[in-house]
Amino acid sequence: MAKVTFHQDPVTLLGNEIKVGDNAPDFTVLSNDLQEVSLDKYEGKVKLISVVPSIDTGVCAEQTRRFNEEADKIAGAHVLTISMDLPFAQKRWCAANGIKNLDTLSDHRDADFGEKYGVLIQELRLLSRSIFVVDSNNKVTYVEYVNEVTDHPDYDKALEAAKAAI
Repeated sequence: MAKVTFHQDPVTLLGNEIKVGDNAPDFTVLSNDLQEVSLDKYEGKVKLISVVPSIDTGVCAEQTRRFNEEADKIAGAHVLTISMDLPFAQKRWCAANGIKNLDTLSDHRDADFGEKYGVLIQELRLLSRSIFVVDSNNKVTYVEYVNEVTDHPDYDKALEAAKAAI
């Protein structure tokens, strides 16, 4: 399992660590209009999955804004941001921040994504900051479990991986 800290304190990630070459596990999360969304919705597309603890915090907000800005430059890929935030909060935050180029999805109900991708922080019931790139055949081509949850991911490597998967 990936070794991750939150404010330098070790945390326990539940679920199985995802590795490059794995088949991407299907998952069920909620859209901002409370509809169930699964990996199947994005069938045949490259997916850059940006995982954040809470969209309403500094690093998470910057991460979401950055991928929103870059989404238009990755033709053929779809960017998803997944957090444990309530769909209402995600919708409000996206409207206030002009987020229109990616889907924000909530794992708050069942933590299904968190457990299947090994990013659910047991102690906090938040998702650990991470990035997954999944190709059009649902093979994982890039994984980053950010070692310190409050740090930024490697944006450039994630974007390069998404472009390479197209």
